[in-house]
Amino acid sequence: MRSLLVPSSLIIPSLSQGSLPRFQSQPQHIGTASSHCGRYRASPFCLPFQSSFSFKAVCSHRSLAGAANASNEGAVPVINIEDFCEKDWSFLDSDELNSEQVKQNVDRIASAGNIDETSRVLVSIGSEGFVDHLVESSLCQLLLVVHDSIFVLAGIKEKYDEVKCWQGELIYVPEKWSPLDVIFLYFLPALPFKLDQIFVALAKRCSPGARLVISYPQGREVLEQQRKQFPDVIIANLPEKTTLQKVAADHSFEMTEFVDEPGFYLAVLKFTKANI
Repeated sequence: MRSLLVPSSLIIPSLSQGSLPRFQSQPQHIGTASSHCGRYRASPFCLPFQSSFSFKAVCSHRSLAGAANASNEGAVPVINIEDFCEKDWSFLDSDELNSEQVKQNVDRIASAGNIDETSRVLVSIGSEGFVDHLVESSLCQLLLVVHDSIFVLAGIKEKYDEVKCWQGELIYVPEKWSPLDVIFLYFLPALPFKLDQIFVALAKRCSPGARLVISYPQGREVLEQQRKQFPDVIIANLPEKTTLQKVAADHSFEMTEFVDEPGFYLAVLKFTKANI
């Protein structure tokens, strides 16, 4: 039986109204012992909560506390978990993404990675739909999904046992998964870091010739509409071409493709620094 791996035991109450699970905000690895992701398979993933319920307004009350109560199964340990706010990421998998044009854009984003069977791939702030697309269309050695939301990661892990999942910030991803050959920054405007900080971190994790794909399949026009609805999630902008080129060049990345249309954004960069 597979389970969610976290660094300490958690007491999860029933997901009834007014009682929602809250987790420690420190980075966590959600994974299994297997390391090969070339052959994916859907598999059961046992969770102490329902991973597919609506994320709407899952912003918690006070911290969780479990009292040491005796029961037939033994004492319940006392735990205190600081407040945790689960953001609403549902717009990344909205119905609008089912249009033929957006589907073509998603396929174009995935193709820009040039993934092959030996590729080690990272997806940051990806939607479940984009991960589905990668699993169905590409074979790779490693597929690692990094996300702020433990609920989104749990939904992915529930479907694909071989996909590695890590909850935390992109710039703190452990070195153990390096070197990376393909990195998808699927939704850059949600990252709480300056562009320079992101490139500094990625340059340490990339293999020579690695491809960095920055994208949004619905483009700037929809992004600005979504910003009004989800201001706590969309906290940055898609970079302009000149800004991106300058920051990329400072960290040994070379731009090979750039598209900035109202309904589609795509920037592809190549890491040019060789191993020392």
